[in-house]
Amino acid sequence: MALVDIHKLKISHKKALGGIVNIGPIILGVLLLVSIINVMIPKSFYTKVFTGNLWLDALKGGLLGSLLTGNPVTGYILGNGFLSAGVSMIAVTSFIVSWTTVGLVQLPAEALALGKPFAIYRNISAFIIAIIAAVLSVLILQIL
Repeated sequence: MALVDIHKLKISHKKALGGIVNIGPIILGVLLLVSIINVMIPKSFYTKVFTGNLWLDALKGGLLGSLLTGNPVTGYILGNGFLSAGVSMIAVTSFIVSWTTVGLVQLPAEALALGKPFAIYRNISAFIIAIIAAVLSVLILQIL
């Protein structure tokens, strides 16, 4: 029985290592992209777009995340870059939630696979929930 467990452990280890190797170039690419963007776009741009208004920043972050759409790991890296550029937590939270849940880029494929009404309603509700989740998260963090 112990040999079976060791064998399963080796298989799991191999899969985990393969996952890390596969995602490594993606993370490196995102880090390089964020670095280039941070150098090319002045910090004053972010302060002009994100004004500090709770609902407006949540809406703008949600719209940006909905348009750019990506996976969570990439969103976290971009979010960290935004935070270090002075973007508010509400905008970054809204961006990350909508980045991973709303998919305007893949909406046509989703509509074909699941039906147009379902795809549209799912994306609209995910966008609204992203805004609400961002506002609630930041308000709760301020209370704590």
